[in-house]
Amino acid sequence: MTLSRDSARLSRRAEQLKASSTLAVTARVRELKAAGVDVIAFGAGEPDFDTPQPIKQAAIDAMLDGATRYSPIPGTPEARKVIAEKLNRENGIRCSPEDIVITTGGKHALYLAAQAVIDDGDEVIIPTPGWVSYVPIVQLCGGVPVEVPASVDNDFRITPEQLERAITPRTRAMIFNSPSNPCGTTYEPNHVRALAEVLARHEQIMLFSDEIYEKLIYADFAHLSPGSIESIADRVITLNGLSKAYAMTGWRIGYACAPAGGKDDNPLAKAMARLQGQMTTHIASFGYAAIVEALSNGAEAVESMRRTFARRAERMYALVSAMPGFKCPRPTGAFYIFIDVSDHFGRTSPGGKRIESGLTFAGALLEEANVAVVPGEDFGEGCDKNIRLSFACSDENIDEGCRRIDDWLGMLS
Repeated sequence: MTLSRDSARLSRRAEQLKASSTLAVTARVRELKAAGVDVIAFGAGEPDFDTPQPIKQAAIDAMLDGATRYSPIPGTPEARKVIAEKLNRENGIRCSPEDIVITTGGKHALYLAAQAVIDDGDEVIIPTPGWVSYVPIVQLCGGVPVEVPASVDNDFRITPEQLERAITPRTRAMIFNSPSNPCGTTYEPNHVRALAEVLARHEQIMLFSDEIYEKLIYADFAHLSPGSIESIADRVITLNGLSKAYAMTGWRIGYACAPAGGKDDNPLAKAMARLQGQMTTHIASFGYAAIVEALSNGAEAVESMRRTFARRAERMYALVSAMPGFKCPRPTGAFYIFIDVSDHFGRTSPGGKRIESGLTFAGALLEEANVAVVPGEDFGEGCDKNIRLSFACSDENIDEGCRRIDDWLGMLS
């Protein structure tokens, strides 16, 4: 029997799931550029560098050597070993290869962790502004997102007191992200320890620590992984990948380190692998050689990119903070700056559009000044007054894009 169009219907979860505003902006920029419009794009959440050649060559060689068949679901022993060694050496996380699950990007690592831990009705604390996929992933797992808004005056970092107030008997997990997308700010080690002290008092809470930007820090302090803090180490799932630090977004290589609590058997990692076995099975088999090469020999290339991003961060901040009506913290990590533009609400754009939110601000800016930014609406409660700019682009684009924004602001009435 063939269903008619009227009798076919979408599931409730598919109907209610919001599309990513970041991807929507990227798609619109592609459309405009294809039509010949000179657009300056500050929307991309990916490095503008190419993947370092030795990493690409490692994957090519692996493919030519026959790495084109099914692999173990959580990843090859060699790739899991090099990830575990990296986490022990660089992050102070005591783990073994058996604690590692290699996933189809960092997003899938979080999704597997959430599916393995969250039951219907469980509450998950999400500091906001937070990445656009956090809330939808929790909802897809049947969980209840509990957003904890952070203030621009505190560099968009929540306090231990805020965290304590958000915890209820139904709290099952918290998502933590530092350096932050979309804020471009970073929790200092003393801030991480203070939040860990709160979580240590609530043994039912797992922490999903999204550390995808850990190597892109521009402040005078080092990254601290919550999974290295002894009081909560057995309740932290560390999520990471190669996308941002190694300029490998399109490769879709992420990983999760799930704690075993000192036991030889790791039910959490095994549960995540079972889930993956019914979803994607594993990443492309020749990608495992790229992981080994990147984590073994890629430090110099990563540091070169980090220095470039650090310089761009200062350049972008100097230009943006000098613009009228803009309020934002100095970016100390990742490659974003998150700006409060609410001082311009109630004004009218040169094209006659009323500015009432980050969404209307971003829309008018793109159509009238040919500058693409991401509206803040999808980044959480209270973020509708913000826009996100990425400085993963050339100095020339930063200068020209900021000049266009400044000129456009001067024409608001």
